[in-house]
Amino acid sequence: MGTRLKVLRVFKKLHRTRMDVFKEDETALGAARLKINDEFKKNKNEVSEENIQKMIKMGSDVETVLRESVVQMEHVGENTLLLRPREGLLRENVPYCDEPRKKS
Repeated sequence: MGTRLKVLRVFKKLHRTRMDVFKEDETALGAARLKINDEFKKNKNEVSEENIQKMIKMGSDVETVLRESVVQMEHVGENTLLLRPREGLLRENVPYCDEPRKKS
C-alpha cells in the first residue's frame, strides 16, 4: 500500500476515534480536530520515507491511546463528577484472588 494511502488512513482513523471519544463535547471535539489537522498540515511537505513511517506509527499509537485510555467525565455538582465510559472500555469485573486456583 502506498505511503499516501497509509497517511490518509491514519488521518481518517484519528478523526473517527475523536468523534467517538469526545461525543457530545463540542469543545473537546473542536480542539481535537484542530490539533489533528494542524499536525498533519505541519508535516505535509515531509519527503523522508523514514520520517513519514515514524509519523504514521505515532499517529496510530495516539489513536490507540485515545480509544483505550480516554474517558469522558462531566461536573454535575460541586464535588461530583459523572463518568461516561464507552462500551469498548467496559471490562468484566473479576475479583482479585491472592491464592492460585486449585485444579479440579
